[in-house]
Amino acid sequence: MKSIIFLFQLSTIYFNQATPGKESEVFAPGVVSIDGIAEFGSTYSKDANEFFFAIERTRGKAETHYMKRNGNTWSKATPLLVHDRYSYNDPMLSPDQQRLYFISDQPLSGSGPKNDFDIWYVERNGNGWSPPKNAGPSINSDENEYYVSFTSSGTMYFSSGRNTSAEHPKDYDVYSAKATKDGFQMAEKLGASINTEHYEGDVFIAPDESYLIVASERPGTFGSGDLFISFKTSEGKWTPVKNMGQNVNGPRFDYCPFVTADGKILLYTRADDIRWVSGEVIEGLR
Repeated sequence: MKSIIFLFQLSTIYFNQATPGKESEVFAPGVVSIDGIAEFGSTYSKDANEFFFAIERTRGKAETHYMKRNGNTWSKATPLLVHDRYSYNDPMLSPDQQRLYFISDQPLSGSGPKNDFDIWYVERNGNGWSPPKNAGPSINSDENEYYVSFTSSGTMYFSSGRNTSAEHPKDYDVYSAKATKDGFQMAEKLGASINTEHYEGDVFIAPDESYLIVASERPGTFGSGDLFISFKTSEGKWTPVKNMGQNVNGPRFDYCPFVTADGKILLYTRADDIRWVSGEVIEGLR
């Protein structure tokens, strides 16, 4: 009886779908992944009662949508962060679930021409959220910053284009920044086992910092860009990244990785749809 109840709960969490195996599938077709709309950057709250994801109705302007679960029923997706000019996308909750981080090309002044992409956040405020706040100069640079992920202790991992050049215009790298009482320490670039002169973009860090998944355009992909994984050794060093394989990666760019709090599901994006696959693929790559 307990196992039947558990399976029912799983299907409710995932919009009444049977959970996937080790080959990826489109996630929640007709509910989240909808024909004619680009969906990406999806994340669940720790208790799996909230679901956030980004969409693009028009190329170049994204918005973040939100769904809430009440018992066995999910609300319809509604806009949470949306602007008539600027993009708000790549949502990710802080470890205490009280802040929702995202990226935006909104300038610091809040008006005027689009800026490079910075990392921003909103804070829970009763039943709503605060106005957007910039994550500050210890995180953001004069170039694009993309996609946030956190360890359980609050260390932020993200990607930045601050080292791009005319010779290497796609030289985005993964950085980390430890949390402080008032914000974050200055971000530090990860080493050569993770970063190359090629694009290393969206990064997911395991809460215990035991592994990270990164989207990269380095040689050895099955498409224009794939998801790669690295594990932390007992000495605290990152192993050289390895491709997550064709059960995960496809002929087009794969990006926006997110693993649910229980480690059982990997969500990510390909083309205009969110996809999912069993978290068992991660253990199979150790």
